[in-house]
Amino acid sequence: MANGLTAQSPGGEAIPDRLKAVQDLCDRGEPLDEIMALVGTGGRSAEFDTEVLSGPLGARMDLAVKRGPDTRRELLTLVRPYLSGVDPKVKRELPVARRLMCHLIETRADEELVEGETLAQVVAAAAEPSKRIRKGLRWYADLPLKDELPADLYRLRKADLVPVTHIDDIVWDGRKLRISGYAYLAGLSVRSRRANWATVVLRGPRWLPPVRLRTRRVLAPEATHGAREVGCNYDWSGFTAELNPWALRWRGAARGMVSAVRRRLRRRPAVADTTTWRAEIVFWSRGARATGLLRGYGVGRSERPAGRQLSPGWWVRPVWTSDRALQVAFQPNRAELTGVRVDDEHLQLKITLAGRVVTKGHARVGGHRMAADFTPKGAATEVTLDLAVPALLQEKDGRRLWVEPKGDPAATVMLGDLGETRFTSGDREITVLGDRRDRVIISAHRIRPVIVSAVWEGTTLVLRGRYPDAAGPRAVSLRHRSGLSYQLPMTRTGEDFEVRFEPGAMDRFGEPVPLASGTWNMSMRHPSGEIVPVRMDHAALEGLDESPRTAGGHCFRIVSTRFDVPVVLSEEDRPANEKGLAGTHVLRKVFYPQQRTEPLNDATVYVVNEGRLYADSVRAIYEERLRRGDDREHIWIVKDGAFTPPGPATVVRAGSREHKAALARSRYIVTNSFLPVWFRSREGQVVLQTWHGTPVKHIGNDQPHMRRDPRPPVWHRQAADVRGWDVLLSQSPWATPVLRKAFGYQGEVLESGLPRNDVLTSPDREQLAAKVRERLGLAEGKRVVLYAPTWRDYDRKNAMVKLDLAKAREALGADHELLVRAHPMQAAPAVPDIAHDVTTYPDMADLLLVTDVLVTDYSSVLADFVVTGRPIVLYGYDLPKYSAKRGLYLDLPEIAPGPVLPTSAEVIDALRSIDEVAAAHADRYDAFRATFAPRDDGKATARVVDHIFS
Repeated sequence: MANGLTAQSPGGEAIPDRLKAVQDLCDRGEPLDEIMALVGTGGRSAEFDTEVLSGPLGARMDLAVKRGPDTRRELLTLVRPYLSGVDPKVKRELPVARRLMCHLIETRADEELVEGETLAQVVAAAAEPSKRIRKGLRWYADLPLKDELPADLYRLRKADLVPVTHIDDIVWDGRKLRISGYAYLAGLSVRSRRANWATVVLRGPRWLPPVRLRTRRVLAPEATHGAREVGCNYDWSGFTAELNPWALRWRGAARGMVSAVRRRLRRRPAVADTTTWRAEIVFWSRGARATGLLRGYGVGRSERPAGRQLSPGWWVRPVWTSDRALQVAFQPNRAELTGVRVDDEHLQLKITLAGRVVTKGHARVGGHRMAADFTPKGAATEVTLDLAVPALLQEKDGRRLWVEPKGDPAATVMLGDLGETRFTSGDREITVLGDRRDRVIISAHRIRPVIVSAVWEGTTLVLRGRYPDAAGPRAVSLRHRSGLSYQLPMTRTGEDFEVRFEPGAMDRFGEPVPLASGTWNMSMRHPSGEIVPVRMDHAALEGLDESPRTAGGHCFRIVSTRFDVPVVLSEEDRPANEKGLAGTHVLRKVFYPQQRTEPLNDATVYVVNEGRLYADSVRAIYEERLRRGDDREHIWIVKDGAFTPPGPATVVRAGSREHKAALARSRYIVTNSFLPVWFRSREGQVVLQTWHGTPVKHIGNDQPHMRRDPRPPVWHRQAADVRGWDVLLSQSPWATPVLRKAFGYQGEVLESGLPRNDVLTSPDREQLAAKVRERLGLAEGKRVVLYAPTWRDYDRKNAMVKLDLAKAREALGADHELLVRAHPMQAAPAVPDIAHDVTTYPDMADLLLVTDVLVTDYSSVLADFVVTGRPIVLYGYDLPKYSAKRGLYLDLPEIAPGPVLPTSAEVIDALRSIDEVAAAHADRYDAFRATFAPRDDGKATARVVDHIFS
């Protein structure tokens, strides 16, 4: 019988391949006619029709409905012939929204569906899974036209009753295995224990009776917080289930007997076999019944459930499949590692095959099959395997160990009672370890730091471990997926080390900030340049304290994920009513509209890059008002504890209830980018948009993707945000029409210059620069070269520093300081120690204060730095490509205030003779400043404050 991997459609192609091809076209946004050409005619394969209508094609149909009459007409023309060939049984079993849409497309007139809002109403209503109604013992969707169409169209079927499960913990409680988590049917609230049951069932081979676990419902509000549906309450969807492993033993024994008989009938010796049960949960919730696999686990202990030995050689092990589904295995240890001996030339492994006498066979390490010595020892067999240490040291990946007795199936070698082995050779090591299922893994790699304990001392996390590498200073790198990183000094005593740090107060250029929300990985850079991962000692995993600690407005956990990979998890400490989609939905749809009806306060809200920075023109305006003694309320929106503003400002956490109230009730809002999608300016409010510089590359509606028809969602978001602007700042008369056109803005423009650049011509700039130099650790008297490229839309994940820093250091010598600042929308670079990585420094204006020579490309920093009169070099290694893909407003080779050079070598040569280069471009430099920064005279901030707040 064909399965999902090999099923063929009548056309001959594999169904998964065809589905993937359709998905790829939809993901790329290809025209609907190309998608339908690939989908073909309906009715060729019921399996394909079900999957494509439930998945990529159905989602594309929803999108086409939202985009207006033209796309709806195209949808009817192309999709209706396909639907006519689809089996009615397939359409009847589709999710209810798809089922209803297919019915309307096939039965309603074109004009009603194209010009009317029937389809749009269905799509919008289907996005709210909480809209369910019950009639008798059956559940129906509360969707439009239910009084006009057959009720059977609205009945919730198997495809609509989607089980959601999550396992929080799997632990042995005495002699029983306890499984805890939550499980519910999406869209059906679980507010109490009444009319709400769930039973965990283990199902093995068909002829074995299932194992029903004792299960009870418990309170689990975290299920509601993590739900994708708004308006649903799953507080009582939690469950605990207990398994007595002896229920598996007799079933496994029965299966073993059957397997033994079958092997003997084939004249083969009986071999102990593993019996595996898949874990399912059976729901009965408010009259709706469904069955689903238990899948999904949290990070940490639930990823590595421990096994339990029931009798000599037999284990019960909870395991996770590759698709995160839970299984329980009753498993024999057919082969156990009993000895390891290692020297400079050989790694000798001794393995015992219990209950089997075999004289021939092989061993296998990963995919490499090799000879082994099989020696009978009474009723067992001892297998001896010799591996060459020099050959192992050349390997890069860990490999599992197997034995293959002649005539028997291959047996995984288990670690058993033997301890793990680590053998060092120079700066590399060979390890013989057990994995999360206790299977032996042999690997060779650079010596890794191994954490043996992680304890909290107040708000300080202390990591202790072993690192038998050569003595010398080392540091553990704590790195976020965004590219943020911290270097944690490692204190070493012989082979032991200790690392101490406070996650709630990490030093960022002299300012204490908490670790940003998310996962922080640990590694170490070896002197060779190789990145060496940090690992957890397996023996320490059972006692690892993974409970959260609160500090700096965040909750932190040290956990071991993927079995032995230590990470630090950080998340903002938020009240329960702000967690998850349910919490944010109430804040946006109920609380924020209610706050908009309240009187306005004479307060000002300041937002920079959605609350990530204390910087830019917004900072300059705030500080100018403080200098003037403006004692009205000042509110700074801060995301993820990124900074603490000086002065008397009120700090409001981004996304919080106070955030919604501040934007709803404050008279003034000052920002340098787009505001949240839920914000709408009200009468009496003044939104001051400072933007973030004179555009060199195309922005807003001038970007290629913004000119597509139909318009992309980001176009509509921009248009809604721009409608709320009251005043837009412009740096120059040249920038004003460019900004108007790019944003479609028709309101007031204030050509004041940019407040953020006032500091560059301030009378106190030398004293301010000295403070910045000290904060950055720059030596006095050295020339500072800043490399600050913009980001590449087409290559955002590229973290390479294009300027050859090693050659620049060699050419420029020790009297130069090199700074690298990557764009925040580009992957964070790995900057070598010969330069300073200032990517995460908060305010670019501070960096320009201390910069003597700027190297950039198509960034708006061009129009800012010319205020200083200092030299500029443009590194345009991809100028033709960038111009074609993103587009530029300026002909840089003709008007740039410095040379535009295509190679790193030419840039370095220009830096070596920068005085002569600057003199050669002096006229263009002056013309550029006069055109693009004529108002940046140090008084821009005063002009803005006078205009808006006086």
